[in-house]
Amino acid sequence: MSRLLLFLLLCLLANAALAKGLRPPAVPLVTHDPYFSSWSMADHLADDWPKHWTGGVTGMAGMARIDGKACRFMGAAPNIPAMEQTSLELTPTRTIYQFSQDGVGIQLTFMSPLLPRDLNVFTRPVTYLVWEVKSTDGKPHDVQLYLDAGGEWATNTSDQQVVWSKFRRSGMTVMTIASEDQPILKRRGDGVRIDWGAFYLAAPGATSDAMASDRACRDSFVSTGKLPDSDDMRMPRAASDDWPVLAAVYDLGKVGNEAVTRHAIVAYDEVYAIELLQRRLRPYWRRTGMNIGELLDVAEKDFIPLTSKCASFDKELTADLTKVGGEKYAQMCALAYRQCIAGCGFAADFDGTLLVFPKENTSNGCISTVDVIYPGSPLFILLSPEMMKAQLTPVMDYAKSARWKWPFAPHDLGQYPLANGQVYGGGERTEDNQMPIEETGNMILMTAAVAKIEGNADYAQKYWPLLTKWAEYLREKGLDPENQLCTDDFTGHLAHNANLSVKAILALGAYGMLCDMAGRDEDAKAYRQTARDMAAKWVQMADDGDHSRLAFDKPGTWSQKYNLVWDRILGMEVFPPEVARKEIAYYKTRLNQFGLPLDSRAALTKTDWLTWSATLAESQKDFEALISPTYDYFDQTPKRIPMTDLYQTDDLGSGWLNARPVVGGLFIKMLADPTMWRKWASR
Repeated sequence: MSRLLLFLLLCLLANAALAKGLRPPAVPLVTHDPYFSSWSMADHLADDWPKHWTGGVTGMAGMARIDGKACRFMGAAPNIPAMEQTSLELTPTRTIYQFSQDGVGIQLTFMSPLLPRDLNVFTRPVTYLVWEVKSTDGKPHDVQLYLDAGGEWATNTSDQQVVWSKFRRSGMTVMTIASEDQPILKRRGDGVRIDWGAFYLAAPGATSDAMASDRACRDSFVSTGKLPDSDDMRMPRAASDDWPVLAAVYDLGKVGNEAVTRHAIVAYDEVYAIELLQRRLRPYWRRTGMNIGELLDVAEKDFIPLTSKCASFDKELTADLTKVGGEKYAQMCALAYRQCIAGCGFAADFDGTLLVFPKENTSNGCISTVDVIYPGSPLFILLSPEMMKAQLTPVMDYAKSARWKWPFAPHDLGQYPLANGQVYGGGERTEDNQMPIEETGNMILMTAAVAKIEGNADYAQKYWPLLTKWAEYLREKGLDPENQLCTDDFTGHLAHNANLSVKAILALGAYGMLCDMAGRDEDAKAYRQTARDMAAKWVQMADDGDHSRLAFDKPGTWSQKYNLVWDRILGMEVFPPEVARKEIAYYKTRLNQFGLPLDSRAALTKTDWLTWSATLAESQKDFEALISPTYDYFDQTPKRIPMTDLYQTDDLGSGWLNARPVVGGLFIKMLADPTMWRKWASR
C-alpha cells in the first residue's frame, strides 16, 4: 500500500472515530431534578428499560409498526424484535437516537429545554419526545408509532398502589398516574424515588390512547396497530399488578421520503418540592399559581420555538466548549450538563424568589451540601449567576440565623427534600466531623466568583458581616489546617492538608477582592497582602522538590492542588505562577491508564477535581493529556451508571458516586477563559 493510500485510510479511520463520539455509560433521557430523572443504561435504547439513577425501572416502551410488522425502539419488552439503532448523539439539551428497519428510518429525540437564561422554561418539569419518520428505500410505508409509560414514574417501589385518569387539554389527550397515598414530602434520604404528585403523558396528535395493562396495550398494538377500545379502571392497584400503563398511538399513514414528525410530552407535578426550615415550598414553575394543565398548555404552545432555541443553544455552547478544551472535553461537558441540573431541586420562596437545592446523590442524600454546590458551581456561575445565587442563599440565611452557632460555614441543610437543618456529623450538636475550612472557603470563593461575573459585589453586601466573620476565621485557622475533613471525606481526616490550605489562602484573597469591589479599600489591601504572605509561606511548607506535598508534615507525598484554579479565574495573582507549572509537570508523570489519581494514597480520582487540576495547564496539549484518560474511562467502562465522579484510575470496572450535580465542575475550563465567561455573562 502506498504512503498516500495509507494516509487517507488513517484519516478515514480517524474521522470515523470522531464521528462515533463518546459512548456514555448512561444516556440522559428525562432529566429535571433528583426525582424526575430517567436514563438509558445500555448501548442501545431497546437493550433494557429506562431507569432512574437509583437503578429502579422507570417503565417506558416505544414501538413502531411498519407495514403491519411491529418492532421496538425503546424498552426491553419481550417477544418483540428490536430495531437497528444506527447512531446516538448527545448535546447539552438533547439526546438523539437514529433507528432503521424495513426501509424506514426513525429519529427519536429526547429534548429537555434547559435554557439557563430563561428561568420560566428552564424550571418546567417537561421533556419532549420527538419522532421524525421517513422512508429510506424510496418506497411508501404504512407506519404507526407506540409509546407507553407506567406507574414506576410516580412510586418509590412498584408494590405501592397507584391510580390513573385522563382529560382533554388544548386539543390533546393528557393521561396521568399517581400513588394513591400521596405522602407529600414525607420520604427523605438518598436512594429513594418520589411517591407523591403525579406523572403526566400528553400526546398531541395521537390517533388513540388507553390506560390499561402493559400486555393488553402492547399486544393490541402489535396485532392491530391500535390500542384496546376501553380503559382498564381496576384501581387502585400496585404499580406491578398487571403493570398499568398510559399508552398512545400515532398512525402516520403512508410515509414517504418527506419526514413526518410527531411528539409527546412527559411532565411531573410535585405539588410541593422542598421543605425549608419547616416551610413547604412550591416548585418554581408554580410560584404564580400555574397549575399542571396550564403548564401543559404552554409547553405545547412553545414546542416549535423551543426546538429551535435548544438547537441554537446546543450548537453555540458545544462550539465554545470545543474551542476552549477540544472535542473530548466538549463531549464530556455535553454529558455532564443535564446530569448537573437534574441533581438539583428548583423551588420558589414565599415571595417567588428562586431557590435551588442540590442533592448529594449516591452518598448520603444531603441537601444543599456546600462541598457539592462548590464543585458544581462552574456551570451555574458561567451560564446563570441567578441560579448560583439561588444555591448560596439558603445556606447564607441558615448560617446567619441563631440556629448556627459556629464561626465557620455549615456543611448542609438537611436530607433531601427536607432542608430543616444540618444532619452531617451531628449537625448543630457537635463540631466533630464538620468541614470548617472546606465549607468556609467554598462559600467565599463562590460569592467572589458571582461578583466577578456580575461586575459588582451587590450580592456579597447582603451578607457582609457573615463573610467577614468567615474571612477572620480563615485568617486565623487557614494556613496550616488542624486535623479535619475536607470535601474528599472518603479519604478520612487529615491534618496540615496542603490543598485545603490553598483554598483558605485563595478565599482570603477573594474576600480582599470583594472588599475592593465594595469600596472597602483598606480592608482590600490588608486581606490581599495577608493572602500573598500566606502563599509565600505555603510554598516553603509544601515544597517536596519537583512537586508539593499532600500534607506539610508528609514528605514523599503529593496531591492534586485543584483549588489553585481560582487564583487564575479571579485574577488575584496570590500564588506565583511557577507553583501551578510545577504541579502540571508532575501530574503528567503520575497519570494512570484512566486518569490522574487524587493523591499519593490511592488510585482513586474525582472527575470534577481532575478537570480543575487540568485547567491549571497553560497549554492545550497538557490540558488534553490530563483529561483524555478520563474520557477513555467513560467511553469504555462497563459500569452502566450516570457519570461518576469517583472511580479507580487503574480499574475500568470501578465507579461509585454518580448522578451528582458536581459534574458541573467540568465547565471550569470555560470560566478560566476570560473571553468565554465575558461572552456568556453578557447574555
